[in-house]
Amino acid sequence: MGLLKRSFTFILGLSCGVYAAQNYNIPDVKKLFNTYVFIASYIEKTYHKPKKDDD
Repeated sequence: MGLLKRSFTFILGLSCGVYAAQNYNIPDVKKLFNTYVFIASYIEKTYHKPKKDDD
């Protein structure tokens, strides 16, 4: 019974996702992720404290 319930939930979610992707303007997750990684690396490089040379 658990396998049937899980597969029904998966198929329902899959079909709702396909419907939403075809009929609505859903942003590309990969592009958003790459943009956020670029912004985070820029902020890290900009505000990172310089290393002290103790020599």
